[in-house]
Amino acid sequence: MPSYRQTKILATLGPASNTPEQIEALYKAGANAFRLNFSHGAHDDIRKLVEIIRALEEKEGKPIGIVADLQGPKLRIGEFEGGAATLEKGQLFRFDLDVRAGDSNRVCLPHPEVLGVLEEGALIFLDDGKVRARVKKTGDDFVEAEILSGSRLSNRKGLNVPGAVIPIPALTEKDKKDLAAALDMGVDWIAQSFVQRPEDVAEARKLMAGADGKSRAALMVKVEKPAALACLDQLVDMADGVMLARGDLGIEIPPEDVPSVQKRVVREVRERGKPIVVATQMLESMIENARPTRAEASDVATAVYDGADCVMLSAETAAGAYPLRAVEMMTRITCRTEEDETYKKMMEDAHPDTIGNSSDAITMAAYFVAQDIDAKVIVTYTTSGSTALRAARQRPAMPILCLSPTREVARRLAISYGVRGIYDLGTADDFSGPAKHAIRIVKDSGFAEKGDKFVMTAGVPFGTPGSTNTLRIAWVD
Repeated sequence: MPSYRQTKILATLGPASNTPEQIEALYKAGANAFRLNFSHGAHDDIRKLVEIIRALEEKEGKPIGIVADLQGPKLRIGEFEGGAATLEKGQLFRFDLDVRAGDSNRVCLPHPEVLGVLEEGALIFLDDGKVRARVKKTGDDFVEAEILSGSRLSNRKGLNVPGAVIPIPALTEKDKKDLAAALDMGVDWIAQSFVQRPEDVAEARKLMAGADGKSRAALMVKVEKPAALACLDQLVDMADGVMLARGDLGIEIPPEDVPSVQKRVVREVRERGKPIVVATQMLESMIENARPTRAEASDVATAVYDGADCVMLSAETAAGAYPLRAVEMMTRITCRTEEDETYKKMMEDAHPDTIGNSSDAITMAAYFVAQDIDAKVIVTYTTSGSTALRAARQRPAMPILCLSPTREVARRLAISYGVRGIYDLGTADDFSGPAKHAIRIVKDSGFAEKGDKFVMTAGVPFGTPGSTNTLRIAWVD
């Protein structure tokens, strides 16, 4: 029998997981989709990973999702003489446009846009918040800041400016080249980093459109800036999915705010029927250790309790010492959490209201019918994937078997809660034919046995996107 784990796992590939054998092992351990980080690696190397995943997909006969994560405008300081500088609390430190190597008194900040928005009293966080400073003086081409904490700063460390909207595009020239390459590789999702405004998403949408005007991949907006939280409703409406990237976000907002922000984002994205991925530092200690901390296990479980579609592993699988164990551990945590009666009750108590159309009403009815008759699976026929997403929005306890005539749609659903995508060209145009067809697939896939019941939803006539209008109970004979 297949695993009925509903929460999906997105694993990042890298030096620790770049061979066919390693990727297959991660998939069999529970990874439903793979993330390719375009901040690292040449296009040719990433293309080889795509080819390995597609070969594995063909071997397994199941769609596997691929997420291409763009680097975005990551802000970094320049370099120091000797590679690093020693700092003291209370000292003044200068950030300027001088490209010469820095020292214990100054360093280049090659981002004039940042210098232009910094005001007296503004905070500057460096090296993931290990070094903190407060601006004391500003000029046309420099700022002078007091070091509040931290004793060492090395080359090219990242910089965050909490609360400031920096007037730089979310897509750099590197991102545009990476985006074109990723689309050419045939990835399923584009994850757009450091989004601040709806205009950032609109620009990505324009670049992702094919000759027919349709998007060549699904767009995932990464929420990692406070500015994105301020316009979250608009960003979710414009995107196909959302990733809550808690790394940079956790630097720019107070740590005590992160849990409530996570719950809010997961809830709002789910209510709109789009997948939400919770990411960053979930099993961080497993980069070096064979077991996670108890706090990390609790963090993964919290994302599941919140109702996330998918949880993500970053460096744990890309560069860690125990990539396979990290996936196995995340699988164990998610499965155990979903078995908890508290989790089941939380999912039952948090059903979103219908969004005011007949398709959503049919899907909600299918959820309650499936629950009442103890259905083994919910089967959806979908062209665009919208029917499956509506079903996932309800967070049913049973799997959602999504039959789609479009391979790309089946792959994109790999990160959606409970959805098992199957590339299927369908059968007859009447509802009796697909019912018989579904019975065979349900049996062959191991989701139900003779005498079991399942619920079907579809749009009649078939092949009309967004037209879910029929519900049927079927028995496996």
